[in-house]
Amino acid sequence: MTFPDRNNPYNFDNFLEWRMHYDYYRDDEFLQKVVRHFTGDLWETVDQAARTMSAKVSFHWRDMTDAIAVPEKRPYLMHYDGHRHRIDRIVRPAETERMEKEVFSEGLFSSKTHPWVRLTKMFLIYQNGEACIACPVTCTEGLVAVVEQFADTDALKQVVAHCKDGIDGEFAIGAQYLSEIQGGSDVPANLLEAVQDKDGTWRLYGSKFFCSATHADYAIVTAKPKGSETVALFVVPSWLSDKKKEIRNGTTIDRIKWKMGTSELTTAELTFDGAVAYPVGPLDRGLANVVGIVLTFSRLTVGLSSAASMTRAVREAKAYSRFRKAFGVPVHQFPLLANQIDDIEICARRSTAGAFKLYSQVLALPGGLMGGSPKEEAVDIRKRRFAVRELIMLQKIAATWDATDVLRTAMSVFGGHGVMEDFSSLPRLFRDAAINELWEGPRNVLLTQIHRDMQKAADWYPPDTVVIDLLAGADTAAVSELSLEINELVRHPDLLTMDERTRDICRRWDSFCHRLFHAYQDMALAEVMTA
Repeated sequence: MTFPDRNNPYNFDNFLEWRMHYDYYRDDEFLQKVVRHFTGDLWETVDQAARTMSAKVSFHWRDMTDAIAVPEKRPYLMHYDGHRHRIDRIVRPAETERMEKEVFSEGLFSSKTHPWVRLTKMFLIYQNGEACIACPVTCTEGLVAVVEQFADTDALKQVVAHCKDGIDGEFAIGAQYLSEIQGGSDVPANLLEAVQDKDGTWRLYGSKFFCSATHADYAIVTAKPKGSETVALFVVPSWLSDKKKEIRNGTTIDRIKWKMGTSELTTAELTFDGAVAYPVGPLDRGLANVVGIVLTFSRLTVGLSSAASMTRAVREAKAYSRFRKAFGVPVHQFPLLANQIDDIEICARRSTAGAFKLYSQVLALPGGLMGGSPKEEAVDIRKRRFAVRELIMLQKIAATWDATDVLRTAMSVFGGHGVMEDFSSLPRLFRDAAINELWEGPRNVLLTQIHRDMQKAADWYPPDTVVIDLLAGADTAAVSELSLEINELVRHPDLLTMDERTRDICRRWDSFCHRLFHAYQDMALAEVMTA
């Protein structure tokens, strides 16, 4: 029985105490099992690096991400200084700048950092959400990957060195500016113009409409050389000389966009008026390189960050369900809620296992990610490269979609507290997840691209064989069903004709792609659990 008590003694201290002291890696036995399984002989090195990093991520950086998430600390744009000099300065909280410096000082992209160490550290970092860290990290990864492949000039070599190993202790940050107002994912429709001066210098003219990590030191930018319809790729330094002088490289920041999520990260509209730019790779291979390397790395990381946000959401929802009582019973003992928690935990775990398995396949590619498949490659390697490309897009579609479902369900476990921004990080992670679903190609664009890819490769890599190879080792009945279905779906000419048959195929293709990647994730999870 419950009698009145005007001094209600109820509090959340036990739950908060647990949350305050939880170490993202040390206390997560499942994550350790995943890392151990996929890193193999490097396990001890990766494990030690993860433990060291987790001590920062789980406490110090976690608290900093909470501190900068409040609306009054949102970054803003200062066009002029007090002396009427145009500076276009992105003003950010001190906590953001300090945390960014600490994260990038880890040398994530240094040649001394093994890719498995980098990936595991990134998974831990992404459990704190965007926090003006996640996007700069993945953009820098893509910039380094593509520029390093074509660093044939002193200028490009300096860009790579600045990002990978730092200069005088300062590590550069990368960004990618691809989208224009006429179409975000339609990069071939770009109109930004690249003009070469008589002295050989390239300069950019025009505008970009979605430019995240606007405070970055360098940006990968797509543009069309004057008189050409071909998209080329350039790297553009943000500053003409010393960054502290705040003299921008022929670029103005016109406005900062107001987003529902990733609010700590500036996304802006830019105008280029003679910005000095350095070509990256052959001018006629810009589109292939930006899609095959830059966007592919970003999509890969979006899948990883989705798994990371799900991991944190499920962890906190489970703990709260054991703390919180309703009608005298801990709420995790109610069957409806128990089923929901089981479902989201399975989703988070298979997403994590799938992300690590996919990364192992990326690392196994000869020469890493490329802008296309070299014609001289052996057929078996071409098939592996094709499979990885499709898996990365499938993960982007499935993991980002699942993340919003998992986060929404996790918030519901908290009842009314689930939407309170000062009660937990889950509302912020939910808004970030909604943004991730749209960045780097929304689902309909990627679904269409996968369908086209399967059709183009059908002569040398039949769709049913692709499925069989992707799911080697999975349940044979499920593999058989999926391999039969894909043949019918891919035989349909395209997904763009507006008729009832095509619309039906589109519905089925959407569902099929999710089921296909979930089967891949389930296979990865089974590997981990039986290892």
